[in-house]
Amino acid sequence: MKTLVRAFALVLLAGFLSGCGYNAIQREDESVKAAWSEVLNQYQRRADLVPNLVNTVKGYAQHEERVLTEVTNARAKVGQTQITPELANDPEALAKFQAAQGQLSGALSRLMVVSENYPQLKADGSFRDLQAQLEGTENRITVARNRYVAAIQSYNTLIRSFPNNLTAKVMGYKVKPNFSVENEKAISTAPTVDFGSTPAPAQAPAPASSASR
Repeated sequence: MKTLVRAFALVLLAGFLSGCGYNAIQREDESVKAAWSEVLNQYQRRADLVPNLVNTVKGYAQHEERVLTEVTNARAKVGQTQITPELANDPEALAKFQAAQGQLSGALSRLMVVSENYPQLKADGSFRDLQAQLEGTENRITVARNRYVAAIQSYNTLIRSFPNNLTAKVMGYKVKPNFSVENEKAISTAPTVDFGSTPAPAQAPAPASSASR
């Protein structure tokens, strides 16, 4: 008799949890975790490219120490970010993570502009391969970020909707922070990595005015 009562109680509990959105919250939460893992995977892929890229450029452009140092320091700052499951749930930590990745993106862009001044570097097979890998990785980062943004939006909408919000409150599920962008286009368009254009030549300084006689 006790076994039947226990089984009946479990059935009722399962029905209640399903009806109040518990199972749906679980699915959305797992989707967010999977999307976040892919974001981290692609960012790590880019970070792994940086040492080889810097060393290759250094072989041809030793005088570009400032730009090479910027890339190296930006990559080191990314590496200092502690990647934990809680990172995606902490708005401040997520903002710092995004800022570090943005700094590395900017440093890599400047490095690519500098490389245009060295024809032998551009002709190097290893450098061209690294260029292609970097461009592909930037595209993958954009795709992964888009999926993560969509997963967060779906999750947050679910747990803020009645009656799911009651279940979320009882079970401790909270709204998750999302990537912040200056405009929506930034998350739907891959960062431009231009390997073909030549930077405009620096303008010659204006001649000093002659002293009046």
